[in-house]
Amino acid sequence: MMGRTVTTGVKERVVRKIALFKKLWLVVVMLVAMTGLAQALEIKGVRFSDTLVVNQTELKLNGAAVLKWAMLFDVYAGALYLPRGVPGQSWSNDIPKRLELSYFREIEGKGFAEASDKLLQDNLLPAEYQALEKRLQTFYRFFRDIKPGDRYSINYFPEKGTELRFNENPLGHVPGADFAAAYFGIWLGDEPISKGFRDRLLDTD
Repeated sequence: MMGRTVTTGVKERVVRKIALFKKLWLVVVMLVAMTGLAQALEIKGVRFSDTLVVNQTELKLNGAAVLKWAMLFDVYAGALYLPRGVPGQSWSNDIPKRLELSYFREIEGKGFAEASDKLLQDNLLPAEYQALEKRLQTFYRFFRDIKPGDRYSINYFPEKGTELRFNENPLGHVPGADFAAAYFGIWLGDEPISKGFRDRLLDTD
């Protein structure tokens, strides 16, 4: 009789411990989820992490925005990442940086090359463009057709150059701080594709 009582008591304690463990585990899961939400920014349904580690370098979200075409429809949501403590206005320095673009529409790969080349030729002096031309042609060949939800990221690291990634898959890179300054300048320079988009990425508005 006593043996059954002891066994029953042990079972009850085990059941209570299991129930307590489940409650504690649920609390942990909820805290992790809340932390994840606090460390991400969402814009037009697109989430951008507060911090990223790329090529063993930590980069922090500086600003994010949505680019509209002719004020009619959304093309993509973008986010600029810079090393911690570096202000947006210092983007053109020879420092690691990342521009991440999440697309809302289908675009053919050749469209990226055509649009980029036109903007660069408009914004650069002829000698500056000529110095970049061969590397630009190499970079343009990396682009792929995209569909809604796809992401491109342009990453620059002084020791490596400017790298293009498609849904985080590396497509290739080209060297040169001058190349990075010109190409990132399409979005961040004095005559960008959109000044409002630029200002929000640089967090200056």
